[in-house]
Amino acid sequence: MSETATGEGFHPDRRRRARFLPRQLVSPATLPLLRRLQALWSWRRPRDVEVAQLGDGVRVRLHRPSATMTPSPALLWIHGGGYVMGRAQQDAALCRRFAAALGIVVAAVDYRLAPEHPFPEPLEDCYRALGWLADHPAVDSTRVAIGGSSAGGGLAAALALLVRDRGPVAPVLQLLIYPMLDDRAVADPDVVDNYRIWNAKSNRWGWKSYLGGADPDRAVPARQDNLAGVARAWIGVGTFDLFHDENLTYAERLRAAGVPCNVEVVPGAFHGFDMAEPTAPVSASFFASQCASMRTAFAMETGRDAR
Repeated sequence: MSETATGEGFHPDRRRRARFLPRQLVSPATLPLLRRLQALWSWRRPRDVEVAQLGDGVRVRLHRPSATMTPSPALLWIHGGGYVMGRAQQDAALCRRFAAALGIVVAAVDYRLAPEHPFPEPLEDCYRALGWLADHPAVDSTRVAIGGSSAGGGLAAALALLVRDRGPVAPVLQLLIYPMLDDRAVADPDVVDNYRIWNAKSNRWGWKSYLGGADPDRAVPARQDNLAGVARAWIGVGTFDLFHDENLTYAERLRAAGVPCNVEVVPGAFHGFDMAEPTAPVSASFFASQCASMRTAFAMETGRDAR
């Protein structure tokens, strides 16, 4: 029997935490309770966060560094939650870390959730938020990145495709953290016992909720035939993540289409490993790689402007 089949093989920084995390957290049965708990947890707003209402229940939470020159680079951050749950506030600590580490403005969007609001509504909400951010007086519209984790990473990838075709904003980077990219994902039998938080059953339901009656060939990033012309990418994923194979396949397709793509694979890491314990060394290294990729993308655009 393999190490993965016996529950071994987790990254040393994640092994203890993995023992206590469920293989499936979100389901039709648990969704109402999880949404209520999240609403109770996220009702307060820190003093240093500005909130803008964009209409239709869509909001943007703006995080600014303590000191920066304006206009500054910016990141549009899209939260995860399988397309069916989550709020921008859940990633407030991460957004503050990005703002402080990079000296940038970070805008986290509260998009509408499936199944009540299926495709294309969540994606259009993110598109509207990106336009709002690019027009903000504190932001350099030529140095805007888009990013997200899990379903938020899937929306960021879809947004990169949408703005390629529609404009007017041209992101300098798509930061895709274990992104949810393909509704056809199949569990790897060699590591299925080590999936945590999100498994194939969750994935099928999440995609069904998001797609509604939409054509997957139009709505799912991994089903797009043409990936050329989108923003350069950073993709990070663990080997014990359901999305591992689809993420690496997407990275290969981006490169084949002429899109630069850095990939960070974390051995023995499960879905959401860095959110479970952000201060662990493996999580800190994962975060540092994301920051390095954004610094490079912002600097490249600055150099292009200088020329």
